[in-house]
Amino acid sequence: MKRYEQYLEEIKVIETQILNDESKAIETVANKMAVTLKNKKQIYLFGCGHSHILVEEAFYRAGGLVPVTPIFDTALMLHDGAVKSSHLEKMEEYGKLVFERINIQKEDMIFIFSNSGINGCPIEIAIRAHERGAVVVVFSSKEYVNKERSRHSSGKYLVDFADYIIDTHVPYGDALVKVNNNRIAPGSTISGALIWNMLISQLSEEEEKLGIEREFFVSGNIEGGAEMNQRYIKKYQTKISSL
Repeated sequence: MKRYEQYLEEIKVIETQILNDESKAIETVANKMAVTLKNKKQIYLFGCGHSHILVEEAFYRAGGLVPVTPIFDTALMLHDGAVKSSHLEKMEEYGKLVFERINIQKEDMIFIFSNSGINGCPIEIAIRAHERGAVVVVFSSKEYVNKERSRHSSGKYLVDFADYIIDTHVPYGDALVKVNNNRIAPGSTISGALIWNMLISQLSEEEEKLGIEREFFVSGNIEGGAEMNQRYIKKYQTKISSL
């Protein structure tokens, strides 16, 4: 088997595990999202380093859910210094600084993407969101628990502060294809994006059950797409600062 075929086979294994093991969690969280939106509450998204890719995946894209609020912090993104972002995501003190800028309220939801779930910054965000009464949803690989020590002073992992956990089923170390004594080709971005889009697909069904309007962007590169999206932008641009 060629190595690109090996990678695809490993992705298929992860997809099957998600479908078999996470379906109930996906349905439950999708329902909670629908209730949150019906109650006019906010849905926030946060991730450090490469996990912030999932925040961008979920925000302002064709077929994507309109009312989500991304938490973008330039210092935690790779384009402003990859090594720096890796350093800051380990620091719970930086998580406190980031959280001070978030107007998260009781009964809002926050999705925190962190495949390892061991770093101080996202753990601190989860702790403080809980203190405000928000619902915390975590995308993380459970394989890291007890294999790596938490980098938070509490000694606890991100999953310890989650109301809902969706396991990414990505193996310890992230990379999927074995090459001699090493592994290459990560899986967490594909896994996380898959789970998110499964969630919003189910969300549309939950919204139908509750009788609330579905709000999803269409491609701006199809005829009439930009005009269709403009009504959402007009509605939410004062509520979602990144629009």
